Amino acid sequence: MKKQLMGVLAVVTVMLAFTPASPAAGRHPEIEAALDSLRGARAHLMEAKHDYHGHRAEALKHVDAAIHEAEICMAE
Repeated sequence: MKKQLMGVLAVVTVMLAFTPASPAAGRHPEIEAALDSLRGARAHLMEAKHDYHGHRAEALKHVDAAIHEAEICMAE
């Protein structure tokens, strides 16, 4: 029984040693950079003087959705 337990522990240890580590929550530099860019783009769209036949409002919806999704990535 003790040998079986030691064998299982050895296998688990080897598996964990070769499992790639996932980044810690909040440590996603690419997503952070994308969020900064998206927030900058949102600010530019908000400051635009023209509505461009509704395209500015649609672009804002898409940028807001992208920001929301990126924020979810940061929380994981």
